[in-house]
Amino acid sequence: MPYYEHVFIARPEIAPQQVEGIVESLRKLVNDGGGKPIYSEYWGLRHLAYKINKNERGHYSLIRIDSPSSTIKELERVQSLNEDVIRYMTIKTKELSKEPSVMMKSSEKKDVY
Repeated sequence: MPYYEHVFIARPEIAPQQVEGIVESLRKLVNDGGGKPIYSEYWGLRHLAYKINKNERGHYSLIRIDSPSSTIKELERVQSLNEDVIRYMTIKTKELSKEPSVMMKSSEKKDVY
């Protein structure tokens, strides 16, 4: 099966627990579609590069998935209908790693100081 990285931005008004609920519903959707969610990260509430629907901040989250393309299409359809999600992007990759993403590595460096 192909590998994918799915990143979404949720509205800043919702709590981090609600973002985790969105991630869990996506994991369930992938499992039901015959795929496997391999790894997920919560990047926190971050500033956006530009305003999206009058929002200047958003909750960022990443999910790495091993799944057929039909499941990814359904995942994106569900994301487009979710009012709490303001943007999402899915990228097909050649391999998946369980290591932290660059975003998490950069935040770990900031915590050291």
